[in-house]
Amino acid sequence: MTTSDEQQADLTGRVPEHADLLVVGGGPAALAAATGYRDHGGEGTVVLVSDDDTLPYFRPPLSKDYLRGDTEEADLLIEPGSAYEDADIEARLNVMVTALDAGERTAVLSDGARLTYENCVLATGAAPKPLPVPGADDPRVAYLRTLDSARRLREAAERARSAVVVGSGFIGCEAAASLARRGLDVTVVSTEKLPQQARLGPDVGERIAGWLADEGVTLVGGAEVEAIEDAQLVRISGGEPVRRDLVLVAAGIDPQSTLAAATEAEIENDRVVVDEHMRSSVAGLFAAGDVAYARNGLAGRHLVVEHWGDADTMGGIAGATAAGADASWAQAPGFWSVVGDHTVKYAAWGDGFDDVEFVDHGNGAFTAWYSADGVLVGVLTHEADDDYERGSKLVEEGASVC
Repeated sequence: MTTSDEQQADLTGRVPEHADLLVVGGGPAALAAATGYRDHGGEGTVVLVSDDDTLPYFRPPLSKDYLRGDTEEADLLIEPGSAYEDADIEARLNVMVTALDAGERTAVLSDGARLTYENCVLATGAAPKPLPVPGADDPRVAYLRTLDSARRLREAAERARSAVVVGSGFIGCEAAASLARRGLDVTVVSTEKLPQQARLGPDVGERIAGWLADEGVTLVGGAEVEAIEDAQLVRISGGEPVRRDLVLVAAGIDPQSTLAAATEAEIENDRVVVDEHMRSSVAGLFAAGDVAYARNGLAGRHLVVEHWGDADTMGGIAGATAAGADASWAQAPGFWSVVGDHTVKYAAWGDGFDDVEFVDHGNGAFTAWYSADGVLVGVLTHEADDDYERGSKLVEEGASVC
């Protein structure tokens, strides 16, 4: 006669463990899901599984303070290890969930463990988008997303005298300014003539370009990278090649939705479709952060959002919902970005605009008001906090542009 434990043992001979809440991921959405569950009365077992080697940490400093050498790893942790013990959250690091059966509510881990669960939050985030050109997959070409990649980039920067950053999104611009402050000769190569021109308009793009120039960064705009040779030479279509000691690619991100797709959850835009409570189309399965295509209750539609603060908010909502609370996402997404000494604050629905009013307040301060069909859909400010606070509310109210 066999015991019930023996009957449930998997093929490895290990008895399946159980989690009332299984959280997959190691970023802000993952930690917020675990703590949100606890904060809203969730009393069951919580297991957080992360393939990272470090407990959840602040990622924005990776392209700024940490890259400059002003912040060390100990300063990056969102919560100390004791906080997990206090909240009775089990964090398993350096482990991946290799298979997920949403019907049976089971997960297989890379260390051979098998978990059953009541609810699962996928907070798998995103990976840097590889540049689709020859040589971009050379391991010496840097991509920045995790603390481990930031370690390697910082070590490489200590040995380098020059760098080229491919991409002029905020990560690219932040990293370029940080590398320049380390004393490197830095060039940014971008398909856009001005940084963030398509997303934020030419006036804001000119300001960001000016900030980069003030840091000593050279901008090569309107350039298409054809190849990267020997992790140092960037060949540009129709232009002179750029040779530097260090190459960093910051060309966007790819949501990590493979695990979710295997559960047959609804996927759109390579993201898990969830409602404003972060519930997917599969019972017991939630998603939050970069991997989620979440419905915003205030906007009345699903949004693609890749911001740190919103990932934290979504994770908290997922955890609260899993605990039985009534929580929903109903606020305008937004972020702050620091390029050198300049902080921009942005709140917007993120799905485009047809007009932008740029207001120069003098002494470097400005506000950009974005509208679509006469309705305010976004605001971006620099040293104009009153406009940011007021604008965020107007965006959420769907105010008309006078």
